Amino acid sequence: MHEADGLDLITSFLVVAEELNFRRASERLNLDQSALTRRIQKLEQNLGFRLFERTTREVALTQAGRSFYGDNALLISRYGESIDAARRIAEGKSGHLRLAYMAFAATELMPSAVARFRRLHPHIEVSLSYIRTQGQKLALANDEIDAGYMIGPFTHPDFQTLALTQERLYVVTPRNHAVLRRSVITPADLADLPVILGDMKEWGEYRWRLANLFIEEGIALNVTVEASNTLALIGLVAAGLGVTIYPESLIGFIGRSVEVRPIIHPKFKSETVLAWRRSNQGKQLRAFIDVARNLAPSASA
Repeated sequence: MHEADGLDLITSFLVVAEELNFRRASERLNLDQSALTRRIQKLEQNLGFRLFERTTREVALTQAGRSFYGDNALLISRYGESIDAARRIAEGKSGHLRLAYMAFAATELMPSAVARFRRLHPHIEVSLSYIRTQGQKLALANDEIDAGYMIGPFTHPDFQTLALTQERLYVVTPRNHAVLRRSVITPADLADLPVILGDMKEWGEYRWRLANLFIEEGIALNVTVEASNTLALIGLVAAGLGVTIYPESLIGFIGRSVEVRPIIHPKFKSETVLAWRRSNQGKQLRAFIDVARNLAPSASA
């Protein structure tokens, strides 16, 4: 028998088993009583055993019928639940959203968007992964994440991005450092200073973009120490081993053991974008993009 016919037969059987009355069952099913009788007969023929004992006065389940009812009632219930669950996902009312972020988005951009999204869509599960920018591009390509906060710009025909911020870059120095005596700090003022930066494994994208900014000014950074995380970088600066360069989003989280000043130059900024695959049209993702866009009023797709 065809799958659709089989589901109709099972549904008809379950209603008759609950009502133990063909007239009431046919009314529930909005089906002619003779048609319902034929369905039950067909199901019994297909199974090769009787499901009901029928007399002119009553209908009762056979022992095999009781067993068949128990298993199929649970099956149909789960089938209905699976339809409801899939419908909620299709409508963007539930499901799973996979987000990645890099360090510069971890302080404000990502947390504020996730918090608002969870308030608006409490039934959608959100998982977060810290992944460097280059790793996010691979994860997007491999469908391991739905969207990622990364260093921009990022241009690729398979991906779409939402520009979120253009942050000014700051020099972070030990307290009372000589460069702080200058009323304005420019890129040229950092030319001969020992610089502490994140290592290439974790900070490669940022290092590459930062180096290009200085090269355009004819300056080669004197990188003397590398570290893998923001706390280590600040500790090394505070110990007097050099200066580092941070985007504005991290400045409020570096403590009092160092000092910061903006680097005055129109190009010395760090861009953060939200990126996703163009082919991903899931309603959960679209809803999150709307939240991210609303939290960055100047952003444009």
